[in-house]
Amino acid sequence: MTSEAAVAANAPSSALQSGPAHKDFYLLRSFVAGGVAGCCAKTTIAPLDRVKILLQAQNPHYKHLGAFSTLLAVPKKEGFLGLYKGNGAMMVRIFPYGAIQFMSFERYRKFVSINLGISGHIHRLMAGSMAGITAVICTYPLDMIRARLAFQVKGEHRYKGIFHAFKTIYTQEGGFPGFYRGLTPTIIGMAPYAGVSFFTFGTLKSIGLKHAGSVLGRPSSDNPDVLVLKTHINLLCGGIAGAVAQTVSYPLDVTRRRMQLSAILPDFEKCHTMLQTLKYVYTTYGVRRGLYRGLSLNYIRCIPSQAVAFTTYEIMRQVLYLN
Repeated sequence: MTSEAAVAANAPSSALQSGPAHKDFYLLRSFVAGGVAGCCAKTTIAPLDRVKILLQAQNPHYKHLGAFSTLLAVPKKEGFLGLYKGNGAMMVRIFPYGAIQFMSFERYRKFVSINLGISGHIHRLMAGSMAGITAVICTYPLDMIRARLAFQVKGEHRYKGIFHAFKTIYTQEGGFPGFYRGLTPTIIGMAPYAGVSFFTFGTLKSIGLKHAGSVLGRPSSDNPDVLVLKTHINLLCGGIAGAVAQTVSYPLDVTRRRMQLSAILPDFEKCHTMLQTLKYVYTTYGVRRGLYRGLSLNYIRCIPSQAVAFTTYEIMRQVLYLN
């Protein structure tokens, strides 16, 4: 994702004078911007995320229901807050995840462009893939905890909270390796997801500002000599990016969730490896009810999620003088 577009070849002296004052702690401010963007995005779609996990892993209480029926059934069975079960763990995870992803994307983008000499739209695809993989590896144990907590239903709690889940998985599932079950399909799925997401958003933004900057763009609030997309255009581009990326990577997302939850599922012995899990889900449930189960709900959740994430990040870049 590119986050800025210069509209003047030579910046005014006022902009040059104010620039150095905003260069201190650049990485820290970039980290905060990405973290806030991630938290805002995930909070927006937390109820849909809980339902997605329940459907992907074929929770026995809801596996006979569709996406929208499950969304209505969860509050009836577990109360309204049941829709936000596991969201505390998600916030603990998503701040560093979003922060690392957006911050590392900017660094990878410059590395690919300058050190490898790769420019054009392809450098966004490469940088986005590397940023997504970096963020996943750094925060995967928290994603594991979040999935376990979200999969629980009222009256059948195996874990009392985040710290109890950490302790239980560590002691009963082989120590630290237990926190990384399903990491391989996650990384394989994240590479195309993050890459396509950043690529799509960045390309749409670049084309929009280049060919219709006066209509789609406006001067950045922190640097008038930088052109940024208007908020509603940011939301649209982010939503399109999310939809395209999810379509490409969804089967691997289903595989990841089943591997994460394998220890508490009755068919756990069939979900030890990525290929084994993919084969089991496909042969048992098929494509529509297995590999792409919950995709209709995922479209509804990924579009606003990515729209909010990219838009919030663009706003935070201006608030924290990153342009």
